[in-house]
Formats: sequence, C-alpha cells, structure tokens
Amino acid sequence: MVRLPVLLAASISLAAVTLAHAQTPPRQGGQQARTVPVLIASAVQKAMPVRFDTIGVVQPLASVVLRSRVESQVTDVLVADGATVKEGDVLVKLDQRTVEAQIKQAEAQLARSQAQLEQAQRDVRRFEQLIANDAGSRVNLDNSRTQMATLQAQIQSDQAALENLKVQLGFYTIRAPISGRIGVVAVKPGNIAKVAENSTPFATLIQISPIYVAFAVPQKLLVDLRGAMTDGTASVAATPQGATKAAIGKIAVIDNSVDNASGTITLRAMFENDNELLWPGALCNVRVTLRTEQNAIVVPREAVQTGQNGNFVFVVQDGVAKVRPVTLDRAIDGEAIIASGLKAGENVVTDGQLLLTDGARVEQKGGAPAPAAGQPAKGAS
Repeated sequence: MVRLPVLLAASISLAAVTLAHAQTPPRQGGQQARTVPVLIASAVQKAMPVRFDTIGVVQPLASVVLRSRVESQVTDVLVADGATVKEGDVLVKLDQRTVEAQIKQAEAQLARSQAQLEQAQRDVRRFEQLIANDAGSRVNLDNSRTQMATLQAQIQSDQAALENLKVQLGFYTIRAPISGRIGVVAVKPGNIAKVAENSTPFATLIQISPIYVAFAVPQKLLVDLRGAMTDGTASVAATPQGATKAAIGKIAVIDNSVDNASGTITLRAMFENDNELLWPGALCNVRVTLRTEQNAIVVPREAVQTGQNGNFVFVVQDGVAKVRPVTLDRAIDGEAIIASGLKAGENVVTDGQLLLTDGARVEQKGGAPAPAAGQPAKGAS
C-alpha cells in the first residue's frame, strides 16, 4: 500500500517539470542559439614604421690618454678636473729650462758654422782670383772648396739639431689633441712626469660631441639595414636608461664581420650630442627605424591569436564570428601589422575569443549589435 506523503511529493515534482518545459522557448533546428559578448575593432590601413628595439652602449669616437713624452717636473696645471676643452688648449706645463738652454747652445753652434762658411767662401773666391792671374796654387783652391762643402754640411746638421730641440720643447707643453671632456687630472704641480709605460698618466680626454652608440642586431636584418642606409631612410633614436628624452642620430658604421657565436653584427650610430645627453659608457634603449610602410593593414595586437596552424583572427560578418588565418608581419606599440589574410575595414574580435568557435554568433559588449562587415564597431578600440 502506497503512503499518501509519497504520492503527494511525486505529483509536485511532475508539475514542476511540466511548468519548466512550458516556459522554455523553442530551439531553432533543435539547438539553443547562444550569443557571445565580445569587443570588436576594425582593421585599418595606415602608415607604420619598420623598426626594431635593442640595447646599446655609448662610446666616444676618440679617447686619448695624456702622458708626458719627456721626464720633467710639472710646473702648471691649467685645466680643472672634468672640464670641457677645445683642441689646442694648453693643459699642463713642464719645466723646460733645460731644453731652452740646449736650444741656445744649438743656435750658437749654428751661428759659428755659418761664420766659418762665410770665411771658407771668401777663401774660395780669393784663390779663384789668384789662379786666374797665374799667381796661386790649384791645391789651395781645392782645399778651400772642400772646406766650404764641409761647413755647408755642418750647417745642415746644426739646423737639424736645432729643429729637433724645438720639437722637444713642444713636449714640455701638454695641449689637448682633440676637443672633449677631461677626466680627473692625476698629476699635480711639483710632481715629476715620467715617460715609462706604467707611469701615471695626466688624465684621459674623451670626445663627447659627436659620439657613438654601439649595439648589436641579428644577422637577418643586415640586408634591410644596408638598403635603408643606401636609401637614406634609416634613423636611430637613443634614450639613456633613466631619461625620457631621446637623441636622434644615424647609422654610421656597420662592422665588417658577423659574430658566429651570437649570429649578430655590431653597428655604431653617430649622434651630434651637443647637449651631452649621451654619456660615454651609459646604457641606452635604441630604436632603429629602417623605413615607413605607407599602406599597412593594422589591427589591435589582442585580435591576433595563435593556434596549432599559426596565427588567426575572428572576423565578424553579419553578427557571426569566422576564423580567418592571417600572416603576422610584426607588432609595434600594441598594434599588429598583418601581411596577408585581412583587408582594411573588416571587423575583428579583440576580447572574448576564449568563448568563441567558428560560426558563433556575437554581439558587442554592452548590448550593442555586432557591426556589419566593413563598418567600424561602436566603442571599438
């Protein structure tokens, strides 16, 4: 015998199922249509740069270690530590009294040789006159001419010795061989300047303007780099780490060989650096722009997905998302440049792809309908 409470519970359950079935809308084709909310953006055609980013190191075009070429006492240091100097500026003076005395001695020797030459020339002229009058000896004339030639050679030797001493006199005044910024001057007045290789240098002078930034790029970019340099379209922006302002320059040197170990080649870009933004030895964020592509197809980077068969996007047409394989050229500043597979004006999904399948119906998030093909979506980014 069935109990009354059990029969009552069964009746309630059957009524609930019947009510729920009545409230469920009929499915089309036996399937419940599901609409996925997504964000949509349009592919656009615009100019986009062809560029790459890397890290570089600032290097001076010239760096000179200032050393003495003679051994003498330092008398004057005419430059401050860290000062900017121009080519030819006097930096350090050494005690030059010894070489000045040697120059005076050489000048006196030259004057004596010149006086002796004048005497020999007079003797030659006198003996020539005597021979002409048949009153002199041929031997005396020949000896006089030999003496004159000897003194002429002696004068040349004295002049060379004097010029050598004057050159050495210049070694006692240290001048800036290039324009640039000097480091700490290590030798002060009163010290003895040494000429040994392990001696303490006066300072190091580094050229600041213009200046190099050296960086390495993959070998595969070499052809594009050389082409851009030939066409004059390449430019380089270097931003020192920690700075917000960039210096603009151009590629000046491509190294003559590729590093086999890393597969890269070293380049040097030159910058005028009049404001001294770039400092020798500093690390920089380097951006090399090779050229500008005028008619690139561009979509937001989020629109491009990666699957087993490569890159693809969801293209929205008449409220339906279709899978479209694409070829990605490059990505710049959050935008993807599409090499093939997409046309300007087509709408792509930028958010919500995880819930999509090929052929799924979509609508713009917020309740706006999905745009038709070739029309920009409302609120598209």
